[in-house]
Amino acid sequence: MAPNDMLSLIWAGIIAVAIFGYVVMDGFDLGIGILFPWLDEGKHRNSAINTIAPVWDGNETWLVLGGGGLFAAFPLAYAVLMPAVYTPVIAMLLGLVFRGVAFEYRARTTRLWIWDRAFALGSTLAAFSQGVILGAVLQGVTVTGRGYGGGWWDWLSPFSVLTGVSVVAGYALLGACWLIYKTENELQDQAFKLARLTAVATLAAIVAVSLATPFLNHDYYHRWFTAPGLYLAAPVPILVGVAALLFIRALRNRAEGQPFLLALSLFLLSFIGLGISMFPWIVPGKISIFQAATAENSQVFMLIGVGIMLPIIIGYTGYAYWVFRGKVGHEGYH
Repeated sequence: MAPNDMLSLIWAGIIAVAIFGYVVMDGFDLGIGILFPWLDEGKHRNSAINTIAPVWDGNETWLVLGGGGLFAAFPLAYAVLMPAVYTPVIAMLLGLVFRGVAFEYRARTTRLWIWDRAFALGSTLAAFSQGVILGAVLQGVTVTGRGYGGGWWDWLSPFSVLTGVSVVAGYALLGACWLIYKTENELQDQAFKLARLTAVATLAAIVAVSLATPFLNHDYYHRWFTAPGLYLAAPVPILVGVAALLFIRALRNRAEGQPFLLALSLFLLSFIGLGISMFPWIVPGKISIFQAATAENSQVFMLIGVGIMLPIIIGYTGYAYWVFRGKVGHEGYH
C-alpha cells in the first residue's frame, strides 16, 4: 500500500472517531432537548438541564473536528457533498444555534415556556437534520466531473426522512438513558418510562433503515448478502439483537449505568454497519477515500497537529466528566 493510501486510511479513521465521538457526547444532550416536552415543568426540567450544563458546549468540539477534518483531508469529497446537503446542514446549524441561545436565556428569564419550546425545537431540528444528511449521503449523490451535478432538493427522499426520524429516536433514547444515570427519584422513574418507549422506536428504526439500505445501491446489497462480505456483516445484526435483549433486562432490573452503555453499543454497531456498507467510498459509488484525499505532505502536516490536539481534547473532556460526576438535582450537582 502506498504511503498516501495509508495516510488516507488514518484520516478516514480520525474522522470516523470524531463523528462517533460527536454522536456519543452530543447525542444525549440533544436527546434531552428532544424529550423536554415530556418532562414535567419546573424542577424536573431544571434537573435535566443541570445534567448537561457543564459539558454540552464542549461536546460539539467533535463536530468541528469531523467537519474540519473532512474539509482538510478530503477536499474533493467536501466539495461534492456540501452542495448536495446545504439545506439540511444549514438547518442543523440553525438548530444548534437556536438551542444554545435557548439554553442560556432560560436561566435568565421568567418566560420559561418560550425558551423551553425553543430548546426542544432546536434540539429536534438539529437531530433530524443530521439524520437527513446521513440518508442523503447513503442514497448517493450525482457527480459531474469533480463537482456536484444534482439538484437543490435531491437530498429529500423517503429514505432521508426515515434516517432523520431514526436519529431523533436514537438521540431521545440516549437522553433518557443519561437521565437514568444522572438523576434519581421521580425524574429517574420518568426516564425509565421514556427509555422503554424510545428503545422500541430506536430498534424499529434500526430494522427499517437496515432493511432499506441494501436496496439503495447494488454494491450495498452484495456487501450484506453475498460472500465474502456476508461473513463480515452477519455478526452485526446478531450483536444488535444481543444488545437489545441486554438493554431490556437492564431496564427491568432498574440498572442505572448499563442502559446508557448498551444504548451506546447500539449506536456503535449501527456505525460499524454503516462502515461495512460504505468503505472505501466517501461519496458512495463515485469517489473513494483514496481518490478524495489531499496531497501526502498536507496530510502529514495536519496529522502532526491532530496528534498534538486530540490528546488535549480527550484529556479536558474526560476531566470535565470526572469533575461533574455523580447525581444531579434541580439545584445542581450533589
